[in-house]
Parts: sequence; C-alpha cells; structure tokens
Amino acid sequence: MTNVVGTRAVFGVVVPSTNTVVEHDYWRAGVPGVAYRAGSMYIPNPVMGDDADFQGLLGQIRAALDTAVRDVLTAEPDRMVMGMSAETFWGGVDGNAAFEQRLRARTGLPVTTGASSCRAALRELGCRRIAVFSPYQPIADKEVGRFFTEAGFDVAAITGLRCPTAMGIARVQPDPLREVVAGLDGPGVEAIVQVGTNLSFVALAEELEAELGKPVVAINSATLWHALREHGFDDRLAGAGALLREH
Repeated sequence: MTNVVGTRAVFGVVVPSTNTVVEHDYWRAGVPGVAYRAGSMYIPNPVMGDDADFQGLLGQIRAALDTAVRDVLTAEPDRMVMGMSAETFWGGVDGNAAFEQRLRARTGLPVTTGASSCRAALRELGCRRIAVFSPYQPIADKEVGRFFTEAGFDVAAITGLRCPTAMGIARVQPDPLREVVAGLDGPGVEAIVQVGTNLSFVALAEELEAELGKPVVAINSATLWHALREHGFDDRLAGAGALLREH
C-alpha cells in the first residue's frame, strides 16, 4: 500500500541479516515514489567456507524466511522482492517456480526473485551464451549453472569466489572482481552475469559494460529492474547498467 515516501509503491525486500548491500543498491538507484521495507532473515552462524558450510547457511535462510516475510507484510507492501539469490536458483527452473509459488501463496503478492530476474533480463538483452560468477561454494554454483542451462542459456563458464563468511561477501573489493570478469570474458560470451546479492557490483558492472562492449548483469540491478517493469513502472535509471537505463 502506498504511503508518503512510497507514493507509487512499497516493495517488501527480504534479506539475510548479514546483507548490507541490497538496500543500499535499491535506495541509491533513486526510483521516485518507490519505497522499500526490508525483512531480515536471522543468520546466527554465517560461515560458508566449504560446501557443508554453505548447505548449513542455506538451512538457516530457509528456517528464517517465514518470519522475515511475516515482518515485511506488516508494512503492507505491494510486491515481495527476494534480496537473496542462492535459494532462488536451487532445484533449477522447477525449484525456482515452486519457491515463487510458495511465496505468492503465503503473501498474496507478486514476487520477484533473483533467478527469474536474471532469466528475464538476459532474454530482454538478447543474450544466450553467458558466463557467471558468484561469491559461493561449488555446491551452489552447480545449482546456478543448472538453472541457467534449464532456462535455455549456454553457460560458457561459472566460477565462485568461495567467500568464507556471509559478511565477507560485502568486503570483496572491485579489483578482484575485475580480474574475475576478465577471466570469464571471451569472444563467444555475450553477457557476464553476477549473482549473490551481498556482493557490491552494480557500479562496477556499469563501468565494465562500457569497457567490454557487452552486457554485464548485476543481480541487484536485475531484481530492481524486474520488480519495476513487472509492476508497470518504466523508469529509466542511470548508473546501474544498460538494463535499467535502456530496457
């Protein structure tokens, strides 16, 4: 439901309690009349140093999701946006669809997830052969690759930064990310895709697009774009990549 600061819409945004980047990226985009109410999924043990740790982190997200959604709903939002991405890729295309259906049934609201947003963004951009990077461990990268492959994309390469903790994702500096993108790029790669919502990449993606001459999709830009367009808002925004600026 709209209010004084969200005169056009209020988006509920669900984030892990360790995440400091999603809300920053959304507010920084400066969409007039759109406000955000974040609900936090409590993560008491944020380690993700190997596959087992990552599965444990995912278990914490799943256990805390309903409470975070409950809290967001008290602000009477118009749409739910998932400000965490790994769970939305899990189980491939069918897993994502089931996840979204559960949220729609729970909230009665339209839902935006990272996986669906990236799929829609790549289709809009006309890109099929992609390279992907994440802050994840191999177990999660496998699920990300599975989703994109099932969605009809040719995944040329996928790599994870193997961040040791959930908070450490937000501490990754631009220079290492530039190196990762340089290693993934190639003449047959039509787009670079970044997943992992606590990774600060929106501004750098804008720079890299200009340098590489191809789309570089930051997941926080993709989810904001999807939420806006699906909600009927056609705002064109500068500083967050070609997706939000031109599509």
